Amino acid sequence: MEVQGKIKLVGNVQEITDSFRKRELVIVTQEQYPQTLCVEFVQDKTDLLNGFQQGQDVKIGINLRGREWEKPGTNPKEIKYFTSLQGWRIEPLQNQNSDHQEPGLDSLSPFEPADDVNKEDLDDLPF
Repeated sequence: MEVQGKIKLVGNVQEITDSFRKRELVIVTQEQYPQTLCVEFVQDKTDLLNGFQQGQDVKIGINLRGREWEKPGTNPKEIKYFTSLQGWRIEPLQNQNSDHQEPGLDSLSPFEPADDVNKEDLDDLPF
């Protein structure tokens, strides 16, 4: 899956245990009802966020992750469910205006008007 948005926050690397680290990225989607999403990058993927900054438009490859957690020492069992977005790829999005710019009129090469047009050919449309 992929998600696109504007970066709101690039978190610092968090050392959860000696062998596990994560880094969070918060983005705001740009749609009719914007959503604020927190995407986790774990282990070696934390380095993918280096160089990205607040305000940048990005596209992120994500996986949905879910888990069940049982609160210890509760009777009856208290169970909670958690869902997270785990990022595995991120790339900057170029500004839509700079991606596809139409050339100005002055940059078009001049052309010669057609002088061999037959009036009968002008009305040969199939509809």
